[in-house]
Amino acid sequence: MLAWILIVIGVLCRFLPHVPNVTPVAAIALFAAAHLPSRRLAIIVPLVLMITSDLFLGMYNTVIFTWGSVLLISMIGISLRHARAVTTVLAGSLLSSLVFFVVTNFGVWLAGWYPQTLQGLQACFIAAVPFFRYFLAGTLVSSVVLFGTYEIAARLVKGTRLETALLK
Repeated sequence: MLAWILIVIGVLCRFLPHVPNVTPVAAIALFAAAHLPSRRLAIIVPLVLMITSDLFLGMYNTVIFTWGSVLLISMIGISLRHARAVTTVLAGSLLSSLVFFVVTNFGVWLAGWYPQTLQGLQACFIAAVPFFRYFLAGTLVSSVVLFGTYEIAARLVKGTRLETALLK
């Protein structure tokens, strides 16, 4: 059930009006990898979220880099499986944002949106900095909300029938 909740929240957030690059997608990828029972499911959830929403929002020539960065973020999330410290979650969020920034903007440069030179690559990354700030802020806030809400809910339902239904 948790996997479906994450997919629905992620898809809905991509459709709702928002500041560019401020969605919980990276936080969901981190959280899913850290808390879903299997690594396979942890990787499938963010991919299903992205593919489903991109089918409606439209495909683009750098989609493989976006989806690839989400997969890499899931791998970072797997390393958070036993993390409980806020600083660890924040560090994972920061690293995830950096991975997304580097991978997707390298993809934009490779796709020919900028000259295929070192100066073109530099221009691509410089132009993306404002979007990075938004992505980082969205990922940090969403991660704190997801991981924090989960910890609170886990304590409230521990030992009840809701524990299996909601948290697994």
